[in-house]
Formats: sequence, C-alpha cells, structure tokens
Amino acid sequence: MTAAAFIPDLAAVRAAAQRLEGVVIRTPLLESAALNTCVGGRVLIKPELLQRTGSFKFRGAYNRLVQLSSAERAAGVVAWSSGNHAQGVAAAASILGIQARIVMPADAPRIKLERTRSYGADVVTYDRFRESREEIGAALAAKTGAIIVPPYDDPHIVAGQGTAGLEIVEDAARLGAMPDAVLVPASGGGFVAGVALAFSTLPQPPSICCVEPEGFDDHRRSLVAGARVANAAGGAPTICDALMAPTPGEITFAVNRRLLAGGLAVGDAEVEAAMRFAFEELKLVVEPGGAVALAALLSGKIDAHGKTIALVLSGGNVDPVFFAKVIAAA
Repeated sequence: MTAAAFIPDLAAVRAAAQRLEGVVIRTPLLESAALNTCVGGRVLIKPELLQRTGSFKFRGAYNRLVQLSSAERAAGVVAWSSGNHAQGVAAAASILGIQARIVMPADAPRIKLERTRSYGADVVTYDRFRESREEIGAALAAKTGAIIVPPYDDPHIVAGQGTAGLEIVEDAARLGAMPDAVLVPASGGGFVAGVALAFSTLPQPPSICCVEPEGFDDHRRSLVAGARVANAAGGAPTICDALMAPTPGEITFAVNRRLLAGGLAVGDAEVEAAMRFAFEELKLVVEPGGAVALAALLSGKIDAHGKTIALVLSGGNVDPVFFAKVIAAA
C-alpha cells in the first residue's frame, strides 16, 4: 500500500456519487416473477451491464481520473485489465481529454479489445500466462511519466464502484424491500468493498457476500483465513475472464475482512446456466464474470426462501460467438 493510499469510507463513496452525477447511468433495480418463483424469495437485480462501457468499471475509473491535476492529465494514464476496467479507463479518459495506454491480455475477448481501442486508448497486449501486466504497466508509466490507474486496489476506484451500492440502498428503500443479503462478483475486491461501504451504516445492514469462480476464490479463502491468500499458480482455467485476480488487494481486503459476511464460489457450468437464464427469462446479455452472483443464487449456494436478495449483474461484454454457444447448449 502506498503512502498516499487511504482506506475509503462511506463519506468517500458519497463524494464519488457527487462527482459521477450526470455522468454515469443510474441503472435500475429489476425484478423477475420467474426468478422470484424459482428461488422462493424476492430478488432485486442491479444490471450494471447497462452502465456506460457495459460494466460497473466506468464508475471507479471516472472517479479516479476526474480528480487528476492538470499536470497529471497532461502526462496521461496507464492501466492494466482483462477488458472491463480497460474500457472504463479508456472511456473516462476520452471524456476528460486524457491519453490512455492500456495493457490487456492477448487472449482477451475480441469485443473488449476492440471497444477499448474505440475509445481512443493505445492497447498493449501481453501473454497472461508468461508475462506480468503490472511490470509492463509500471515500465510504461516510468518511461512516459503517466499515472497508473489500478483496476481495484485504489481508494478512489473503490469509492467510485461503491456508488452502485448507494443506488441499491436508495432504490430498495423506495421499494420497501431492504435486502437480507447482497451478492456481488469479485476479482480484486474493489466492487464488493465499495458496495459493502454503501450499506455499512444502516441500522441493520444485510449480509454482503462476494462471489467468485471456482479456482479463483481467493477472497472466499482469505476471509476464512483472516489474511490475504493467493490462488494457485497455473490452476484450472475459468470462462470468467474478468474475475482472475491472483489475490485480494491490500486496500480492498482491509475493507472486506471487516464488512463481508463471507464468499461463495461457482463452477463454469453454473455460470453458463445463469447466462442462459438471464437471456431467456430476464432478456439480458451477461458475460461470464458478470453472471456469477446469479449463478450462486440459482445453484442454491445461498438460501433465498422467504428472503429478499439483491445481486449485481456486473458486466455484459461477452464475445458474441462464445455467447451463442452458451445459449445454444441449452
């Protein structure tokens, strides 16, 4: 953790909401009678796949970049991402007139590579199994003087992502349906940390659970251990390309170890079933990493009977050919 870093709190999330007002899309809370019947409870769906760039990542990226000084903006930014943070940073940089260079895996979904370039960013590809994106990004920043914008372990990123949580709190209150539990996809943990902060001062906050792919459930295991643990190197692959961080962030875990109730892990088959359900019943296109919370609910990893559950569909940037195969597999 750098000397300039701090642990964000609810005040930081509320400040981020003010910066993002009129810039981000306030995504709705949706309900599905079919889903409610299926799980025996009431489900509130936060579709962040309808956000600018197709995922929640735009929130944190804009909150970070809008606070850069004139000199920092002139120097440009460097980020690394499998695709959604890449697009969020590229879009925010485009709006603010900042040059962005993004380090992305060469095997990232084509749609994520193309969309990142479409916002005007320079994309540098790498081999995710043989090269370090952090080292490549740090070298680019050192060479150009650009500001590094990490995908999750940054207090301003966390606070920006937390604005989605504030919207859930406010909209659930209007519905008179404050959730008993909230399910949020997790990679490095910035999104779920921000959402947990948004709920943290309620008189009776719900249970906040992160959801990860099997084999990449470092947050779940870290919460059990009480300390940050890493995923096994060279482990089994997952279709959830957006959720492959090797270990929780320092800043994110400092929040999550205090506020999260636990973690859940889902398999690829469960994720594909959730993607099909979202398409067929909700009429939404969800990428694999964006569907893990729904997968945990549908597969019974959490008991929803007689309860109100809020969950986030965090992204919809899925390769069309892969998506078609998943839907056809039904």
